[in-house]
Order: sequence, then structure tokens, then C-alpha cells
Amino acid sequence: MNQQVLIQIDPRAMIRPCRKITGISAILLPFTEALEIDWNGLADHVRRTAEAGLTPAVNMDTGFANLISEEQRQQVLRLTQEVLGGAGYVAGAFVADEPGDGFNADAYFQQVESIQRFGGTPIVFQSYGLTGQAGADIVRAYETVAARTDGFIAFELGQMFAPFGAIYDLETYAGLMEIPACIGAKHSSLSRQLEWERIRLRDSARPDFKVFTGNDLAVDMVIYGSDYLLGLSTFAPDLFARRDAMWLAGDPAFYELNDLLQYLGFLAFRPPVPAYKHSAAQFLKLRGWIKSDQTHRDSPRRPESDVAILRDIAERLGVLHEG
Repeated sequence: MNQQVLIQIDPRAMIRPCRKITGISAILLPFTEALEIDWNGLADHVRRTAEAGLTPAVNMDTGFANLISEEQRQQVLRLTQEVLGGAGYVAGAFVADEPGDGFNADAYFQQVESIQRFGGTPIVFQSYGLTGQAGADIVRAYETVAARTDGFIAFELGQMFAPFGAIYDLETYAGLMEIPACIGAKHSSLSRQLEWERIRLRDSARPDFKVFTGNDLAVDMVIYGSDYLLGLSTFAPDLFARRDAMWLAGDPAFYELNDLLQYLGFLAFRPPVPAYKHSAAQFLKLRGWIKSDQTHRDSPRRPESDVAILRDIAERLGVLHEG
């Protein structure tokens, strides 16, 4: 299902100075030393992300959506709605299945309706049943889900993040853009080329459609016309918001701040990629924003030696907590 034919694109012609960037940040679900969910830490992080000017996204990969229970996912939604007091947020609609399973429309209906009941906008996670279909059937599956939503975000996820993920071909992607309720799609292939192709298609077919970069190894994709829904931004929603404001203002300091954030991204998102969540916990603890750098017991970890490197980055960014 991956795009096979590369399209000739001149990215220099795509740069869009002084553009307002829409930022969505995938919230890290923090844990205590006892490996229990840190609900107070989560509430604080949702609040500070919204106050920075980014839209929080909960129950994403960064929130261990595929590892926590349905009851816990519901509690995350309830808490997020309470913290934000009616302000908008995004939440992952995750359906657990197995290789070879068919598309489970009823399970997706339950997820998106629950998210909307708690005031969120669903982002439709992939599953084996969804991505195991032919392209036209995938589009029909999204159309089926769309009938139960006021608006949703689609999601392409590379298999380096999850085994049920898939990157659609451009014909399938174009089909998603033809669904009125699909307001955008998060693209997590970690490929600039594939994302540039989507931006160009969007510009010609549906300019109001949002291409949300999920490329934590190329967070400057925003200068070419992507918006973002990133796990990296959970490390520093305040700094991402500052960077975005610099781009809007035409401030050349954008590039230096973006370089430091990208340095952080290269460290955190190296293989095994899912261990970036432990990197996030280590960094947020250094900032004094959470009390523990523990993560879900079934999620991979980084070596303790990473902390010294993260401390250096936090110092360079001016966010190291001295206390």
C-alpha cells in the first residue's frame, strides 16, 4: 500500500513564509514510581499544553492508547473534558484487533461516539481490520465511520510505530480527502517525500484539508504547508508554540529554535522508536513537570545515560528545572 512511484517535487517552491501553523500535541500519559497512571500529572500537562496555545491530543500512541484499558481511556477523556472546560481537543479512536480480522465498524462507532460525548474530535487510529483491506474498501470504511461523526481526523501510521499501521497510496489518500467529515489526516511515515506529495495533492484538490505532519525527524515540515500532530511537542509545548509564533512573525530565530527541537527529536525517536515515550518522561521530569520518569510497564525504555544528554538539551533550551 506504500507509494511506489516518486513524484518530482521542488520543495523550495513550497516554502510558505509567515504562515499561521496549527499545532496539535500528543499528550504523554505519565506514570508514578509504582507504575500507576499519574492522573494529576496528566491533568497538569493537558492544561499547560492548552495554555501554550496547542490543541491537546489524548489517547494517542504517546498516551499508550494500545496498552491501557478501555476504562482507563474513558477516564482520560473525562479528565480532559473537565480540565479544558469545553475547549476543543483531539482523542484517538483505537480499536484493538488481530492480524486477519475484518473491519469492525461497530467498535469504531463506539469509540468515536464516546469521544464526541466527552467533547473531543476523534482521530481514527488504524487497525488490522482497517488496513488489511484494498484501497477502495479502506475509503468506504472511513465513510462508514464518518456517518457517525461531526468531523474526524484520519491517520496514516508507519509500521515502525505499530504493526497494524500502513501508509496509503495517493489514490486512497485522495479518497479520504473526498469525505467531507474528514477534516485532515496525520501522516507518520517519517518520509519528507511522501508528505510533500500529500501537501501538493491537498493544495490542488482540497485546500481546507489539513496535512498534520507526524514526522518527528523533520519538524520543519510546517514551513512547506503541513500543520502538525506530534509526539515530540509533548516534551515542550511552550517552545513549539514559541517557534510557531516566530514563523508567523517572520522571525529568523525560528531556525535556531527549530534546530534544537530537532536535535531533541533525533535523540528521542531513534530505534526502537516506541521508546520515545520514556525519553519524554525523562525530559518532563528534568523540567519539573512530572514527578517520575516511569512509563507503561509494557513500553520499551531508554538507558539512564540518556538523561545527561537530555539535561544538556534542556539547558540549551533554557527549560531545565533547578530544584
